[in-house]
Amino acid sequence: MLPADSAPAPADHYHAVRATTLSLIADLAPEDTVVQTMPDVSPTKWHLAHITWFFERFVLEPHLENYSRLNDDYHYLFNSYYYTAGQMHARPQRGLLSRPTLAEILDYRSHVDTAMLQLLQTRGDDETILQLTALGLNHEQQHQELLLTDIKHVFSCNPLEPAVSASLVEPAAVAVPAYSFSNGDSGIHEIGASGDSFFFDNETPRHDALLHEHRIGDRLVTNGEFREFVSDGGYATPELWLSDGWAVVNEHGWHRPLYWDEACASEFTLGGRRDIVDSAPVCHVSYYEADAFARWAGARLPTEFEWETAANKETVTANLLGSNYWHPAASDTSQFIGDVWEWTSSSYAPYPGFKPLAGSLGEYNGKFMCNQMTVRGGSCVTADDHVRTSYRSFFYPDARWQFLGFRLARDGHE
Repeated sequence: MLPADSAPAPADHYHAVRATTLSLIADLAPEDTVVQTMPDVSPTKWHLAHITWFFERFVLEPHLENYSRLNDDYHYLFNSYYYTAGQMHARPQRGLLSRPTLAEILDYRSHVDTAMLQLLQTRGDDETILQLTALGLNHEQQHQELLLTDIKHVFSCNPLEPAVSASLVEPAAVAVPAYSFSNGDSGIHEIGASGDSFFFDNETPRHDALLHEHRIGDRLVTNGEFREFVSDGGYATPELWLSDGWAVVNEHGWHRPLYWDEACASEFTLGGRRDIVDSAPVCHVSYYEADAFARWAGARLPTEFEWETAANKETVTANLLGSNYWHPAASDTSQFIGDVWEWTSSSYAPYPGFKPLAGSLGEYNGKFMCNQMTVRGGSCVTADDHVRTSYRSFFYPDARWQFLGFRLARDGHE
């Protein structure tokens, strides 16, 4: 997960990551942090506590002598899915936890931070502690992304449609060239993480993958292009949809991306409701919707191996989607990676030779490698230093609340 010869994570890096989390909630009221709008969404308050519990359970308790928990009940309340570490409060009921209060959870964070800094200062040369701390910090950065994704869903369900940050400016619309495809590499190529930087276990081991001749889209599919699919009756054409996808569309009455209004003219963003920018990549669409659009366009979704091989040939520039979504940068669809998580046609599965971590941390990724689809790269709310070509995550094919988009691919070369 972290190569043994990597530079250790210093105490100031720990402080910086933890401070970033608190900066993301600076404009939220305590009442905002309690709400859970669906089982996939966790309350902001729960995120703040869980990432703190992670350091307590996996770093402090095994390695800091005489460490004392602030509250034993937190071990049950804020465990997420680590069954080997104990039982946990049911995920769909996290929004029922009015207590502990936000203030009490912030006290809990301070308690753990004090102990963690003590540990790093006294045993900062211990490789095991450094690796566990690095995992904890990267885990916290993943929850920073989830925190933004989840509060967006919470605010979208409020008739007032409040903004997480009303100061986010509108991105400028840009001219988008006609959709084009480039010949992808074929033959055997190495896939997976390598080097001295941090990576998660599901990005390994590096291995060979066989790629057939294919072409891959030079950019992401845009809002304007997806609106054409909607206008052409894409959501009412069963032959475009996988069987499970068609069932979901009819069960939930989908006929546009999540957060778009009925007229497909505006969308709810982290800056509140705003006009849809046609040149921005379409966002908050499920795997089923991405796959149906691809069929409508006479194309398909790329495999994750085609995607990674192509991404490795491009300049990796993160967070270009524009402030309409989060980061205050100009919208730019010309770069390959970092605007939205990109659906691939690959099921989320272990790489050949994959071995999860020993003990409870082996539950971090490996046990989810079933019935989910792989997404790649990162999004506009992903931590900048997480956006990389080997980064892979996973969602069920009906998921839409994450910042999810896609590009197209076709078979053969031109």
